[in-house]
This record gives sequence, C-alpha cells and structure tokens, in this order.
Amino acid sequence: METNRQQSLNQLSSLELELKKSIQELMDIKFALDESSIVAITDSRGTITYVNEQFIQISKYTKDELIGQDHRILNSGYHSAEFFKEMWRTIGSGKTWKGEICNRAKEGTTYWVDTTIVPFMNDKGKPYQYLAIRYEITERKRVEQELQKMMTTIIDVQEEERRRLSRNLHDGIGQNLYSHLITINRLLSELDHPLLQQMQKEATQLIEEIRDISWELRPSVLDDLGLVPAIRSFLSRFSENYGVDVYFECVLNRRLDISIELTIYRIIQEALTNIRKYADVSEATVTVREMDQSVRVMIEDKGIGFEMVKQARGVGLFSMDERARAVGGELTIFSALGEGTKIILEVPVTRS
Repeated sequence: METNRQQSLNQLSSLELELKKSIQELMDIKFALDESSIVAITDSRGTITYVNEQFIQISKYTKDELIGQDHRILNSGYHSAEFFKEMWRTIGSGKTWKGEICNRAKEGTTYWVDTTIVPFMNDKGKPYQYLAIRYEITERKRVEQELQKMMTTIIDVQEEERRRLSRNLHDGIGQNLYSHLITINRLLSELDHPLLQQMQKEATQLIEEIRDISWELRPSVLDDLGLVPAIRSFLSRFSENYGVDVYFECVLNRRLDISIELTIYRIIQEALTNIRKYADVSEATVTVREMDQSVRVMIEDKGIGFEMVKQARGVGLFSMDERARAVGGELTIFSALGEGTKIILEVPVTRS
C-alpha cells in the first residue's frame, strides 16, 4: 500500500511539473504576442473580452472603454458592409481570416492593421471565441498610396503624350503624305511612268504605316466614340493582321470615365498581344460586362498556358497590373500548362 501511495504521489508530482511547464510556456507565448502584436479576444458574438496594452495604445481607448464593446467601436467607415460580412462568414465557419483593416482611433485618426483572426472551436464544432492578432501597417499603406498616385500620374502623362503624338502623326505627317498622294495620282492621270507608279505605291504604304502607328499610340475612336467601338475596331484589325479570331461579347451601354476606358482598352490590347505571341491558338474570347458596382473584363484563350508558380511576371503583365491598380481595379490571372490562360479585370464604377 505504501509503495502504491508513493507511486501515486510521484505521478502527481510529475503531472504538476508538466502542468507548471505548460503554463509557463503559455505565459511565454502570451508575453511574446503582447510584446510584438496588437491582440484582442472576443466571444462568439464579437464582444471584446480581452485587449493587450498595444491595442489600448493604438486605439487610444482605455481598457474599460473597450471591454464589453465590439469592434464596431473602431469602424472607420472605409470598408463596405459586405467586407465585414465576408469576414464573419469565414471565421463563423471555423476558418482563419486574414486581411488589412482600416480602423479609427478614439480621437478620430485612422490607422491600418494587418489582421489575422483565429476561431477557437468547442466540442460541437462551433466557435466560442476569436483571437485577433494585428500588426500596424499605417506607414506602409501611406507609402503604397503615394506610389499609387505616382504611378497614376505617370500613366496619365504617358497616355496624354500618346494622344498628342497620335494626333500629330495623323493630322500632320499623315495629311501631308495624303496630299502628296493626290498630287502623284494627278500626275499619273497625265503621265504614266514607272517612277510615278512606284511613288504612288510607296506613299500609300507610308500612309498605312502612319495610320497603324497612330492607332497603336492612341485610337481616336476611343476618345470620339468610346470604349466599345474602339474595342470592336481593334479586334477587327487584330484578327485581320494576325489571323486570330476574337469572339467579343459585351454588355455595356454607356460611356465610362476615360481613365477606366483607357485601362480596359490597354489591358485587352496587351493580353491579346501576349496571346498572339505565346498561346499558340487561332481563337480567343473577350467579354465585357457591367455588374452592379463594377465592370468585369475577361480575356481567355485555350492555348498552351503556363505554370503560375514558376512564371515570373514580365513587363506586359506588370503593366496590366499597374494599370488596374491605378483605377482601383484588380487583375487576376488563371493559367495552367495545356489549359490556356484567363485574365479577369474587375474595375469599380459608379452609376450616373
């Protein structure tokens, strides 16, 4: 009996040591989190039950002002209701949510946090509380916004220069060449000479080249008639020149802001150029649809595709991505070897 009692005491002592060790490890983890992160815990309804000192410092609220509230107390109004609904759908289903959130501190200033929310599940598979770990990224977002403004300015300047050069080529050199062609034709009507015939042919070719260059720089139809006629005209020329049939489907019955129309046009232009060079296909599809609050553009081919992980983004893809960002849009690319490539652009628009 005494031996059994001693064994039980030894086991209990060992368990106590293990428990103390586990508690110490948890305390160390908590200390590390509190030192490096903005931490909050809420119950299943989103009511705040714990905040660390970094949360208090950045929010400018006291602990008593935060405990018992939910995170709407920090709502800056920057994000849509759908943004938060999607977040709650994710964590409510037991999945971890990650994203960037703009919050408002007590005195009114805003700040950005890179956020990870982890649901803790009960034995019924339902979340009973949520742990939110955040890192402040306000300065990073400020730099990103400044870079975005700079990129937007560069694109605007580039497009304005393209427009100016296009007009000068068409209205200047192009018109002068056309006047010379008329003169040559008049001379040919009076004197049939091989040199005049050669001059007529060369002048005609130069006029066509000038038109093509002018079109590539900035099609006048885009400014004069709008996006859809410009796309149709471009697709017709593209198919005729390169032998790639492009099926075009469009549900868009109004003019958009010229910066958005330019972005859509340029991305379609660049995507089809890539298809012509790399996809090894004779067909492609372009779809433009107006949604409730956005315009969605899809360019798709059934060509050779590429491996997304291994393929580094070239100048063309980088340019498309930057153009999309410049108008607040998002560019998504799907591709796999042997399964073709799909490029989707979604640009937010407002209804007039």
